[in-house]
Amino acid sequence: MNNFEFKTKGHDEWLTPKWLTDALGCFDLDPCSPVIRPWDTAKNHFNKNDDGLKRDWFGFVWLNPPYGKATRHWLHKLSNHNNGIALVFVRTETQSFFDSVWGKAKAVLFLKRRLSFCYVNGDPAGYAGAPSCLIAYGDQAVDRLETALSKGLIEGYVVYL
Repeated sequence: MNNFEFKTKGHDEWLTPKWLTDALGCFDLDPCSPVIRPWDTAKNHFNKNDDGLKRDWFGFVWLNPPYGKATRHWLHKLSNHNNGIALVFVRTETQSFFDSVWGKAKAVLFLKRRLSFCYVNGDPAGYAGAPSCLIAYGDQAVDRLETALSKGLIEGYVVYL
């Protein structure tokens, strides 16, 4: 099986594919970075040992949060910070989306294809078990999504909120 959800049982650190953060440009902070990573996703990183939810966030944030019940706490914090991009599964009907995306974000980019996340060593972990979206908080985030789309670096459809 090459199913992401099957292969990821027991693991809670997953790396965003490098091409995706490269397409979106430089970020100041990744508050959910794996402890060990083969490439940087931002200039500064917090990992699980730093407890990024309790730390002060700064600058333009890249957020690929732990998936599951904790995702809502990370989205809530980014919606309050209001300067960054989040990568999450498309779960538009959830309370988390209603609390932290609808009415708070500036745009949502629904990715055309399912992502293949990476193990912390950089190897592909298989395709995700659900579609993903990029959530833009703030004008700079919208600009980044539009630029990546216009250059053909990302394929998807943007909904402006």
